[in-house]
Amino acid sequence: MERGLTSWQNGAVSAHHSQPHSSAEALQQLVRALIEQLGEDVGREGLRGTPERAADSLTYLTGGYGADLEDLLGDALFEQQYDEMVLVKNVQFYSLCEHHLLPFFGAAHVAYLPRGKVLGLSKVPRVVDVFARRLQLQERMTREIAEALLQLTEAKGVGVVIEARHLCMEMRGVEKVGGQTVTSCMLGVFRSDARTRGEFLNLISR
Repeated sequence: MERGLTSWQNGAVSAHHSQPHSSAEALQQLVRALIEQLGEDVGREGLRGTPERAADSLTYLTGGYGADLEDLLGDALFEQQYDEMVLVKNVQFYSLCEHHLLPFFGAAHVAYLPRGKVLGLSKVPRVVDVFARRLQLQERMTREIAEALLQLTEAKGVGVVIEARHLCMEMRGVEKVGGQTVTSCMLGVFRSDARTRGEFLNLISR
């Protein structure tokens, strides 16, 4: 199985890959070696604390590895006979491109059609963060969010659209600033029913 795919085991939502095994000190040593390979003096004043700071940043930005979504959601799934679309728009996120280790960032629009259960609204951004805070591809992240929410809510369907800017395209390579990449994943009735899909896309375009 491809590294990064979610797996559903015993009804629990878990990451296929676990938190990479490395201590804070090991990360600091790697950053220190990187700085030295770039020809810099890691002992000079401006860089003296950089290995520790960079290691802390990387640990935070990859904190989604090994997250247990069922624990994260707790008891925030409520029995409710609400059968209209639930949409959370403009969920801001930051992630790291797995090809260049440069940031990509933007907004996720997430909707689902309940089947007798609704999710606490604050939990949708948490699900987005779990999959954003790791080394990612935008396409995979879009699908992982949709699959996780479908599994967790047992909804009739889920739709996810992500709009993002990639610094690997802006700072290097083609160096085109401001371009956006848009990806989508439609599951259940969002894929099979054009009216549901159309309502979702219309709502996020407003």
